[in-house]
Amino acid sequence: MPILELKEIYLHFGGIMALNGVGFGVREGEIFAIIGPNGAGKTSIFNCISGLYQQDRGSITFKRREISKLSPHRRARLGISRTFQNIELFRGMTVLDNLMLGRHIHMRTELLTGGFFFGMARNEEIRHREIMEEIIDFLEIQNIRKKLVGTLPYGLQKRVELGRALALDPEVLLLDEPMAGMNVEETEDMARFILDINEERDITVVLIEHDMGVVMDISDRICALDFGIKISEGRPEEIQSDPTVISAYLGETEDHEIQ
Repeated sequence: MPILELKEIYLHFGGIMALNGVGFGVREGEIFAIIGPNGAGKTSIFNCISGLYQQDRGSITFKRREISKLSPHRRARLGISRTFQNIELFRGMTVLDNLMLGRHIHMRTELLTGGFFFGMARNEEIRHREIMEEIIDFLEIQNIRKKLVGTLPYGLQKRVELGRALALDPEVLLLDEPMAGMNVEETEDMARFILDINEERDITVVLIEHDMGVVMDISDRICALDFGIKISEGRPEEIQSDPTVISAYLGETEDHEIQ
């Protein structure tokens, strides 16, 4: 059984059909990529999975549980976290404070004990900070932990947002264009982190990305969309030579492959 499964997802905005019967299953432990031209409906899928959008029809199942009616924070508590296409960090806060926000759903301290910061509240803070330090070491951002996020280069901000998503202790991690706007070196670093997250931390990854070189290199399976419709699904080598996918990207089907 897939750890995450979408069945017949429909979503429209006015007269625009953003998703038209999209369905797929993500297997536990894999890197599953969603590709497609701009406007294909990729981010809309993530918004439906995370609860920011409520689909018109269809079902979303996580670990055999229907989650379509759950609020975003309840889905996060179950083990689904995400990053965003446009960075959604608190620019006036430090890297460590942004990461600590990712632990919020795991904190049990009440308002009174948290306000006085003693006993259980203090011990809980120490435990969560130890987890944050491990994530900081994993993402190699030790030297910026106390810097304001708004002062950091774009590539490092992307890495911090990835860290905040990891702070939720997810079982499924949704990454919305994690390499967008990065140079070659930053892209290689991010690809390495994604592989390590999947292999070392045993987290299932669902990835939206326009860099086809990265997608083909690190993905186990790929789902291709066009105008809100799933046009293909399979292994990278199958998608790379699929005439329907090539036509969606290049407008032709003769003697080409997606590189």
